[in-house]
Amino acid sequence: MKYMFASDIHGSSYYCRKMLDAFRQENAQRLVLLGDLLYHGPRNDLPKEYAPKEVIALLNQNKNRIYAVRGNCEAEVDQMVLEFPVMADYCILSIDGRTFYATHGHTYNQDHLPPLQENDILIHGHTHVLRAEQMDGYILLNPGSVSIPKEGNPHTYAVLEDNCFTIKDFDGNTVREMRLP
Repeated sequence: MKYMFASDIHGSSYYCRKMLDAFRQENAQRLVLLGDLLYHGPRNDLPKEYAPKEVIALLNQNKNRIYAVRGNCEAEVDQMVLEFPVMADYCILSIDGRTFYATHGHTYNQDHLPPLQENDILIHGHTHVLRAEQMDGYILLNPGSVSIPKEGNPHTYAVLEDNCFTIKDFDGNTVREMRLP
């Protein structure tokens, strides 16, 4: 099964469309959204084509293929308009015998780890900085940001297929790749 991971859409209809186009082109079965879907947040500039109502419609069309967690910009009102669960702080995925702890990253991150076992995978967004690293006892993954990348990173998403985590830009170029042990 192929999974696509994305984070930090921040209400950009432009980048949400690009993300959903990539989702179709990747032919992934599930889209895991790691929070901050609709609102840009007070510390971020408005993203390109900021239009949360359009993002709502685009995401709701794919509601049966989305797993999502709550970001620090989500509020209960977001759940009122989104037709898939979005208010969980984390979700635990078992993929190919591996445990993925998927969260936004504002609560659980490398400085405040959730309960992990040896070689579990912590995947989160929030920082808008892509990562794929073997840490001491666990693997840390971050697909980067769909709409507001930081630290010179491109706009990115990631796919997981055949034990390989690949971060890509919206031109389909591989930015970083990590084979999972």
